[in-house]
Amino acid sequence: MYDQPVTSEVIPDRTTAYGERVRRRLTDEMTIWLTTVGRDGTPQPNPVGFLWDGGDSLLTYTQTGARRLANIRRQPLVSLNFDSNGGDDIVVLTGTAEILDDYPAVPDNPAWLEKYDEAIDARFGSAVKFSERFSVPVRIHLTHVRGF
Repeated sequence: MYDQPVTSEVIPDRTTAYGERVRRRLTDEMTIWLTTVGRDGTPQPNPVGFLWDGGDSLLTYTQTGARRLANIRRQPLVSLNFDSNGGDDIVVLTGTAEILDDYPAVPDNPAWLEKYDEAIDARFGSAVKFSERFSVPVRIHLTHVRGF
């Protein structure tokens, strides 16, 4: 888990219906669309697993050879969005991505395992096997949220 505070300057207040929905989705959803920008300026959306820290950042793990890593190195501004559930639950977040060095791998990240352990076991057989494929941790520092 992050060692950052669990307060937010970006996420809408939980006392509003929208703020509560954003927080619920950040906590409960298993997949979010991470969009980076390709070399030619084309948006490159990819579904990713993620872990929200309760504040203004979230974590994802990606493959070493994924183009999104090159995109992030070149242009770290990214957007994230959830499926809209038929257009009635829009949540779009923007932020700055940071590729992390010296961050725990999936098998050493208890919060990630708590959220994804069953899915990892079902699809990859173990957290170690998942980590061999998705070994690069990326933190997204959230800067804005919009939707309805």
